[in-house]
Amino acid sequence: MTTSAPSRHHHAGTIARPSWLRGRAASVAALAVVGALLVLLPSVLAAGGQTWVRLANFTLLYVMLALGLNIVVGFAGLLDLGYIAFYAVGAYAYALLASPHFGLHLPFWVILPIGVALACLFGVLLGAPTLKLRGDYLAIVTLGFGEIIRIFLNNLNAPVNITNGPQGINRIDPLKVGAFAFSRTETILGLRFTGAEKYYYLLVVLVIVIMALCIRLQGSRIGRAWEAIREDETAAGAMGINTRNVKLLAFAMGASFGGVAGGLFAAMQGFVSPESFSLLESISVLCMVVLGGMGHVPGVILGAILLAVLPELLRQVIVPAQEAVFGAVLLDPEAIRMMLFGVAMVAVMLLRPAGLWPSPVRRRAVQREAGAAR
Repeated sequence: MTTSAPSRHHHAGTIARPSWLRGRAASVAALAVVGALLVLLPSVLAAGGQTWVRLANFTLLYVMLALGLNIVVGFAGLLDLGYIAFYAVGAYAYALLASPHFGLHLPFWVILPIGVALACLFGVLLGAPTLKLRGDYLAIVTLGFGEIIRIFLNNLNAPVNITNGPQGINRIDPLKVGAFAFSRTETILGLRFTGAEKYYYLLVVLVIVIMALCIRLQGSRIGRAWEAIREDETAAGAMGINTRNVKLLAFAMGASFGGVAGGLFAAMQGFVSPESFSLLESISVLCMVVLGGMGHVPGVILGAILLAVLPELLRQVIVPAQEAVFGAVLLDPEAIRMMLFGVAMVAVMLLRPAGLWPSPVRRRAVQREAGAAR
């Protein structure tokens, strides 16, 4: 009798583990799997050609843009249809300071902060006149702001050639760290890395940093102030929140991420033109935020990945499918791709109005609205 109780106690202690320890172990295992997938992804994609690696790079740029717009739309509830303007500011800042256009070839660690600062400045310039606007009126003003930036870039080639107009700026310097250039294919530790693969790893690191910043911001005092403004701006002001400064900070923070993405886009492409910053691009980024789940960082990342990758996958499938069925290409692949894309968006919004991966708060709000409508 004296030995049975300790043995039972010892046996129970070896089996039972605290719930927080099990949760932490599961989180570490999930992060390890995701990290391994991110590291191995370029090698897998390169088997199908460097085009797929470049598609992964542009997907990561869209993730940056979606996370930036999510601060404005998802956290603060400010509808912004001109977000692509900040992307353009960052891209042209890099292009003008790292190309033969002005004869300047500054290092990227100097240019990227300048691009971020300019994007923040333009974010404040957009936010200041719109502090009293809400809803549709705010959307119209931000849409006009985005178009003004694009038209300026398209016409600032006379009487002084600043942006080279619709011809754009080419021969932009790639990212360099000393003699290490991200655009060249090199062998590192016996492994061969192409320029696209090196950019991929840099973009993954930056996306992780931006994602961590967004998560910390959402849980901070500023994030709670944004949420209060999103739910009821009048009540937030009555509670003592400085709605003017908080809204300006949302525009500035969101714009800064767009500036970073724009600079990296210019360095990767080696060419920028106003055509890359159209209204359709702003709407695409907004769709990524809405589709994934406004205000939820993992959901926004999911939406950005889906809307960046699926249209290209459809492009690869539509032409072979028509040739296999009809023996020829009867319908324009681009038109079919956009039609399928639109049908998918409508279906998702009908079936998942809160987004594919909404935050718990957003899910409950949509459920309450649906219950009230019934």
